[in-house]
Amino acid sequence: MNSTDNGIAMTPATEPGQAPANGLACRQASDLSGDITLQADVVVVGSGAGGAVAAYELAAAGKKVVILEAGPYVPSTQFREDLPFAFEQLYQDQAGQVNTRGDLNVLQGACVGGSTVVNGTVCFRTPDFILADWQRDHGLSNLTPESLAPYFERAELNLAIHANGEHEINANSRAVIRGCEKLGVAWHPLKRNVKDCGLTGFCLAGCAADRKQSMLVTYLPWAVALGASLYADTHVTRVLAENGAASGVLADVIDPKTRQKRASLRVDAKVVVVAAGAVQTPLLLQASGLCDGSGQLGRNFACHPSTGVMARMPEDIHMWRGALLGIHVDEWMHPDKGGFLLEVGGAGPAEISLFSDPGLGADYDRFMAESRRYSAMVTLIHDHNVGRVYRDDEGIKRIEYDLAASDFPAMKAAFKAAARIYFAAGAECVFLPTVARTVIEREEDIERIVEAIPHEPHALRVVSYHPQGTARMGADPAKSVVNPWGETHDVKRLFITDASLFPTSMIVNPQLSVYGLAGYIAAQMLGRYGEYFA
Repeated sequence: MNSTDNGIAMTPATEPGQAPANGLACRQASDLSGDITLQADVVVVGSGAGGAVAAYELAAAGKKVVILEAGPYVPSTQFREDLPFAFEQLYQDQAGQVNTRGDLNVLQGACVGGSTVVNGTVCFRTPDFILADWQRDHGLSNLTPESLAPYFERAELNLAIHANGEHEINANSRAVIRGCEKLGVAWHPLKRNVKDCGLTGFCLAGCAADRKQSMLVTYLPWAVALGASLYADTHVTRVLAENGAASGVLADVIDPKTRQKRASLRVDAKVVVVAAGAVQTPLLLQASGLCDGSGQLGRNFACHPSTGVMARMPEDIHMWRGALLGIHVDEWMHPDKGGFLLEVGGAGPAEISLFSDPGLGADYDRFMAESRRYSAMVTLIHDHNVGRVYRDDEGIKRIEYDLAASDFPAMKAAFKAAARIYFAAGAECVFLPTVARTVIEREEDIERIVEAIPHEPHALRVVSYHPQGTARMGADPAKSVVNPWGETHDVKRLFITDASLFPTSMIVNPQLSVYGLAGYIAAQMLGRYGEYFA
């Protein structure tokens, strides 16, 4: 079978910029069989933040684009506002993707729209001090706040990114505001890519009301309306290259229910864009035998290891009511001041037990009976790029990452700052994110109790939503995988547009940085590398 439409009746788009009324036009495993070959100007691997933006910008420029997504197409009409269901249906490895020690969950979306479907909607531009580091240490003189501003602005406008209003800051955040103002600590409303937020607090399970402006309801349908073809359940196994230049990809179409192969797919393309995420992108390029001339592919993994510091307040908080994330405290964000960020975010009653040891039996009952009075802050740190992603000799995915000794002081400093803010707000006690329950009951005990936390595996309850850094961007081919304009040093016509290209940890939530860089790199393809489409 060799055709451009494979005999599939496609739902007609309404007009550019709008999705079809009955869902996103997407070919799935149930639609496909046999051997399929497609021709395209660009094939994009991955439909998350980096893939969707690049696909749309290239389709808008008149290029023939094919988008391949390994995950399933799950329309928002099927979202249940139920985190366990979302873990099973929308997350990589059913939310069971962990580091080699098994003490850090590395959460990623694995569906059409990628992690943008299940993230907390928080949007930060790349901090100026991070860009300055990239310019100084990695030769990225082209990446300045001024050069990236148009691409950030475009994404902010397209995705309704705005600072939370009064009605989007719930009791959870207001408790923290009270503590910040007593201490004289600055706080700021978070910016989120949400339009007319329904304030249900189920962002991590997918937005059933389509208020979250994820790629599922924005850039992907816009790209499809402009002629791009989208395939779900399509696992790219190899990037093809001839004479030092990318020429296409090979993929297997896998039924998500039976795990059986339904079809083989080949896309011949002038340009290949890999945007599969900071874990999957290096694995794909390693399997293809490409892009490791520097020895850096799969290395320099960072992930913003995150924890939840929780407090019991004297009043009812019901932190699961309202916008999931309300405000942030960035007073200590710069590495010279601590290298950590605090974000106020809640969870449902069942998920609260993930923040702390809820106990057993009657102890569990008492702990959970007070859940309405708990408030929570998420800590993010500017971790060092000490990890590595690869497959071992048996083909098993490995994420080697342990919290570096140099990062542990920042983690402890974040706990101390959060605890002080909570006690200033009138907290009765503070729960630290340790595996064994650790409670601070008096402000004067903060220093002693936090410093007693051991730096050892399985001591902390840690999670990551922000894998990054495994295909580092830089000017020196001996020290990086991708050049300053997004093309790999070793293989021409092969570009990367996801968080794997970050030279260092971002410290802030990375989705807006990915949107901006993807738009910037797409512009380079059309301008600097325009001859590739001749």
